[in-house]
Amino acid sequence: MTWKPRPRMEMDLHTLPLDPRQGYLLSLLDGSQDVPALAAILNTAEAEVSGMLAALVACGAVVPDPAESQAPAPAAALPGREDLDAEDPLPLESATHRQLFEQRLHARPADERVALAHQAQEPELSALCFDPAAEVIRALLENPRAGLLQARLIASHHRTAVGLEALGARAALVTDAGVRRALLQNPLLPAGLFRRLWSPKRLLEHYLVATSREVPEQVRAMARDLLRTTFNQRTGEERAELILTTEGRCLTSLVGLTLDGHTTALLCRRTYVSTLLIQNIARWSAAPPALIAHLRRQEVVKRNPVLRQLLERHPNAS
Repeated sequence: MTWKPRPRMEMDLHTLPLDPRQGYLLSLLDGSQDVPALAAILNTAEAEVSGMLAALVACGAVVPDPAESQAPAPAAALPGREDLDAEDPLPLESATHRQLFEQRLHARPADERVALAHQAQEPELSALCFDPAAEVIRALLENPRAGLLQARLIASHHRTAVGLEALGARAALVTDAGVRRALLQNPLLPAGLFRRLWSPKRLLEHYLVATSREVPEQVRAMARDLLRTTFNQRTGEERAELILTTEGRCLTSLVGLTLDGHTTALLCRRTYVSTLLIQNIARWSAAPPALIAHLRRQEVVKRNPVLRQLLERHPNAS
């Protein structure tokens, strides 16, 4: 029986150390497509798709092939996954920290909480991460005992731009994948902080944030703006990678932008077999004439009257 991979629903997939291509492949899995079909969608070799699927199985993101006896590695052994200190709490303990703040610390004057944050130890140290006052958060981050645990709590639960900017100023903390993930899910993430953290990343990562259902709409909008702003500043290779890897889905976010000659040349060197990719390019009004002409010469287009018609009607078709 042909394996049709599907995601492991009980896993928190956003805690896994996946690269952009693995994340995109994971988003395509629904149990209805086998490896050859996935390879056609990604426009890549089946061996490469099989390798990515093996990595996803190994980290517990995908249900393994029933025909194989391979079992996924436990979450604690995920390769490349950051390990928290032994004092890191479970979610229930995080709730306990919030309760401690609300019952014992919240009623204290703000200046007293600031003074306590400078020298607090656990459990008060983590409890103060739930303080809504930005000055308390700044003081807590100056506490030498504050680490990744507190940074993740602040990134998840703090709701002022000033407090989140104070966290963003701590480069050693915001390089942590868990802190960045929590910031993405925080609806009060400042636009300036988002741009500082994500501008160096590849276009594909901008697109993945812009289309993620796990982040607030405000953050998706910032990612869309960043994608459009940086698209024409990147190399032709990176722009071509974005279009090919997303099957052209990214083009709906790039209305009004154009492709330079280098990117067009890279796209024209490829053989196309994905009807979805061709459709998305054909529906993008800025698709260059050379690319439209190249697509019209593809065998899959010659055999498909709908694709032929789409390309013939394109404003840049000669």
